[in-house]
Amino acid sequence: MVGQHWTLIGRSDICSMCGGADWLLGSSLRLLLLVALAVSLNLRTYLRLKVTTTGKVCVNLPNIDTFLSWDLSELKQLIPASCGKREEVKRLDAELVKRLREFVGVTNGNLDTCNMATLAFLYLYLSLFGSGEMPSLTVSVWSELPTGAGLGSSAAYSVCLAAALLCASGAIPSPLKEWDQTGRWCQEDLELINSWAFQGEMIIHGNPSGVDNAVGTWGGMLRFLAGKIIPLSRVPLLRILLTNTKIPRSTKVLVARVKDKINKFPSIMTPVLDSVDAISCSCERVLLEMTCEPITGEHYNILEELIDINQHHLNVMGVGHPALDTLCRVTMAQGLHSKLTGAGGGGCGITLLRPETDSSIVWRTMQDLQDCGFDCWETSIGGPGVQQHASLSVKEEVLEILNQF
Repeated sequence: MVGQHWTLIGRSDICSMCGGADWLLGSSLRLLLLVALAVSLNLRTYLRLKVTTTGKVCVNLPNIDTFLSWDLSELKQLIPASCGKREEVKRLDAELVKRLREFVGVTNGNLDTCNMATLAFLYLYLSLFGSGEMPSLTVSVWSELPTGAGLGSSAAYSVCLAAALLCASGAIPSPLKEWDQTGRWCQEDLELINSWAFQGEMIIHGNPSGVDNAVGTWGGMLRFLAGKIIPLSRVPLLRILLTNTKIPRSTKVLVARVKDKINKFPSIMTPVLDSVDAISCSCERVLLEMTCEPITGEHYNILEELIDINQHHLNVMGVGHPALDTLCRVTMAQGLHSKLTGAGGGGCGITLLRPETDSSIVWRTMQDLQDCGFDCWETSIGGPGVQQHASLSVKEEVLEILNQF
């Protein structure tokens, strides 16, 4: 495989279209099981893997100014005696994690983005190649997603790593045929990619739900309930504005805030959460209708109403923020409907665009949002997940970045 290039694209984000934050909220009264819908976002993460003969393993992550290189000899010393090549994994190898944390230098709690990305790569590389011949290679990753904005950038990264390293190790075949522009793995291979991507997410986040990496793997729309993730076979491709308020937030703090409200006001909060659950189910039904019936203005009318109701509910739950209120107010001035996505408390929001929405309205809205100090993109939701791509199918500007390394 010397000289072989793998260009892989991992779909990002969970965009909770109308389902609240992606949480299971437990109170002292009962366990509240909420349906959440997770939808893929059409901003992609690109990975290029090149097998080399340098005797080194190199990782280039220009989004976070991280460029690292190790000799194979020093990486081999990190492998525990019990570590073997595994094609299936259910839990992290605690000994390997400990050794890697010491190697990278995060034992003092310095868990920054660079360290977490490095740990995830090394863990997957050594887990998949540790029992056999370890190849020297160069991995370069470039993402259209902002990091730390709650858009699943770490999951897209983990999915790309898992797919590339599994493919390079021979655990799964290359799905790209000579005459194809893109290739998609079979269901069994996607399940393996997802399981390893979840390992990367555990390295980065500790106790993730698994929703982000599942969306990055399968794309489209997923239904999440009680820890069970069900990919939905069809979903319409919807235009949206994605806005990053650039307000930092802590998911842990937000979850604690919601739990506190439930415990203080159970008779008030329980109906709110039941309503959020009903919104998710209604949204799922409408989206599925849009895949098998002619799409009408009424479908968009319902989605807009659900978005508005859901956003108000999320404010009641305590996961809103003045910046998100500003986002909703600015877009509503143009007749557009918005809600937060991810954990809330700042971070990002999405704005639904109808097919007939004039480009001048979109431009004015984006200008108004940027004047508020926000970053804004026009994109879409509902596309496919991880794929292998021929170079000709990748944007020229992305190839220029990846080919630098």
